[in-house]
Amino acid sequence: MFRLTEKGEKIQEMFDTIAPRYDFLNRVLSFGIDRSWRRFAVKKIKYAPNGRVLDVATGTGDVALEIAARTPSSVSIAGIDFSKEMVELGKQKVAASPYAGRITIQVAPCEDIPFADGTFDSITIAFGIRNVVDRLQGLKEMHRVLKPGGRVVILEFSTPRFILFEHLYRFYFLKVLPVIGGLFSKFSAYKYLPDSVLEFPSQDQFKSMMSKAGFRDSQHYDLTLGIATVYTGEK
Repeated sequence: MFRLTEKGEKIQEMFDTIAPRYDFLNRVLSFGIDRSWRRFAVKKIKYAPNGRVLDVATGTGDVALEIAARTPSSVSIAGIDFSKEMVELGKQKVAASPYAGRITIQVAPCEDIPFADGTFDSITIAFGIRNVVDRLQGLKEMHRVLKPGGRVVILEFSTPRFILFEHLYRFYFLKVLPVIGGLFSKFSAYKYLPDSVLEFPSQDQFKSMMSKAGFRDSQHYDLTLGIATVYTGEK
């Protein structure tokens, strides 16, 4: 049975703590742009009639709901997340949506996905891969449960490459964001966020990691001057 590392348990506990204010702060701190990023990512998925899509690190279910809204009713969506509190909130949102019959959400870590080999047409993970302690193992697990010809779509924060914009971004991310987050939730959690983004591998390094996990034809797309990046890879 898979066990989280001590670091993984601390990250899990942090997300359990901030779950009640997570959606609200996402909108405030990103000025609502996170919604357009998720829509862009979901447009990159592949699916077939009666197919299945997995959303890893589903959180409160935003991406799972977006997938349901943009796919035929025959497509089913599964969501997993290692935070029990996030999953409970996600289940409530799904139950109150028009897609309750198509989406299931359960507690599980990315490093140990509870589905059989070759189950899904596509897999998404939005703002979650940087929180996976063993990223290579997480990518390998996503590769395992994809069908041959399936696609992974990964949305993650990144560091802008335009010098002036990068300076403004770092000031907001390192100085302003933790303070605002701390007013409504937990300061340490919103201090962790920018630190984890700045420590994340470069785009080329991450695509190399995707290749090591078995993905082919990896590509990336810069969003909003490089604040966020969408990565895709094929099995």
